[in-house]
Amino acid sequence: MSSPGFLPTRQLVLVDLLALMVATRPGERAVVAVDGPDGVGKTRLVGELVALAPWVAGRQVLSVSVDGFHRPRAARYARGRTPETYYADSFDYEELRARVLHPFRAGRDVVPAAWDVTADRPVDPAPVPVSADALLVVEGVFLRRPELRGEWDATALVTAPPRVTVPRGNARFPGSRVVGDEDPDHPANARYVGGQRLYERQARLWQPTWIVDNTDLQRPELVVPDPEEPQWFGSA
Repeated sequence: MSSPGFLPTRQLVLVDLLALMVATRPGERAVVAVDGPDGVGKTRLVGELVALAPWVAGRQVLSVSVDGFHRPRAARYARGRTPETYYADSFDYEELRARVLHPFRAGRDVVPAAWDVTADRPVDPAPVPVSADALLVVEGVFLRRPELRGEWDATALVTAPPRVTVPRGNARFPGSRVVGDEDPDHPANARYVGGQRLYERQARLWQPTWIVDNTDLQRPELVVPDPEEPQWFGSA
């Protein structure tokens, strides 16, 4: 139990990260990408940031997940279920641009999804009203890939080692578990772990604005990298 008058460590880190994000392009619309491997805890983290925003942000903060912009199942798996196709074929970035990023930059409302990945069908949710100085947080895997580099005003990498993220991610799908799949090198994880390793090689030279080590969910660590000291920013 935390001492009276003191916030738990996780909430303190979230408040600090939100303050940094909110300081991005003050007075105008800004877009921050929250990137990281499957199972690292991006969705929870972004949800907590959005929930905190009305109390501490001073501007509208809204979020969109790239999961709402999957390609249809047939297109995702047309070339097989390999690490390469996971990285190359999973998401429709043109739809993300058309429904979210371009309207947001143009001062219009955004449509937060195009595809229901579970039902494997298109969706057309109502547009979300956006204020003139809103901060949009886009959350998902592979967001620091080269073809998206011009879309973000800042990026946050949420990271943890595969020995943590793989079991954490697999736990979300108990009906799909197989014996031994907590091991990142188990064949059942080859598509997703391998895809992340391919991506890390692509993204390693694009330094994130902030890093959140989310290995311990109760005690995450926030790092602001030194731009003069390039380093490896993978999750291994």
